[in-house]
Amino acid sequence: MNAPTDLSMKTDEVLRVELEVFKREHRDLDEAIQALAEKGMGDQLTLQRLKKRKLRLKDLIAQIEDRLTPDIIA
Repeated sequence: MNAPTDLSMKTDEVLRVELEVFKREHRDLDEAIQALAEKGMGDQLTLQRLKKRKLRLKDLIAQIEDRLTPDIIA
């Protein structure tokens, strides 16, 4: 997740591709966290780091979705 956070310089096409990649990574992290927690294999520090990364991805996904969603004036 070393992608630059300046979304204004990227095209919508690039953002859509990145969005799918970030969503997939978010799902993978969720599954990994769940598996480690269920098996009791992960230490608390590792689980905490994975959860923080998952939250950063969630925020980035929200930013990209906001950028791709057109503003609708009611």
